[in-house]
Amino acid sequence: MAALPLFVKLAGRPVMLLGEGEAAEAKRRLLERAGARIVGEEEEASLAIVALPEPEMAVERLRGRGVLVNVPDRPELCDFTLPAIIDRDPVLIAVSTGGASAGLAAALRQRIEAILPVKLGKLAWALGLARARIRDRWPDLGDRRRAIGEALAEGGALDPLADHDPEAVDLWLAGGGAAPETRFVRIALRSADPDDLTLRDARALAQADRIFHRPDVPQSILNRARADAVRQPCAAAPVDRGPGLSVDLAMSR
Repeated sequence: MAALPLFVKLAGRPVMLLGEGEAAEAKRRLLERAGARIVGEEEEASLAIVALPEPEMAVERLRGRGVLVNVPDRPELCDFTLPAIIDRDPVLIAVSTGGASAGLAAALRQRIEAILPVKLGKLAWALGLARARIRDRWPDLGDRRRAIGEALAEGGALDPLADHDPEAVDLWLAGGGAAPETRFVRIALRSADPDDLTLRDARALAQADRIFHRPDVPQSILNRARADAVRQPCAAAPVDRGPGLSVDLAMSR
């Protein structure tokens, strides 16, 4: 990754905004939506947006003060970038190209915006309110994670791309309480290119609880798995693989 995505709470916190014109006003609107307190260079802040015709000297001054800087349309001067945003409060999806192409980020945002239900935010709030009941239903962390993953999978009881009724989470919890079944998936990789993964392969990696893999499986493939999935290099997957979904990765010969 060229940068680590972070969501920063700015409500009531100072952010410098230097400059005038269309670029500065666009950033001002975004900062105001986040609740930031917009200040000038004379005040203290950790973040600054410099929308000046010749920003180099201001950037140097601010970096000397330990301030992280964003300069519209000048990615080489940016310590952070502002992504294209899809807002389904409290769900927030950010699309960034690291400053390479704001137009591409905007186009991707529009595509994603079109497929996300308006009620997605309500589903998120309902899951948050039901957190204690979900823990009671599945006290074991692994069982709980698998149950939630199964419900939120494509076609599941809480598929996030479906348009759910307000009581969808209650209906899910009122259903069967058994933990999802244990599954094992073998994937024979045709190449080291992640783009060659089939849709089935990509879904299995995204949902897996653990990954067993040969030492020659490239990191770019392993990065497609969940960040919290256990990764175990081995010559062959063990017989006792544990509960939930296990995936075995090997390069085709």
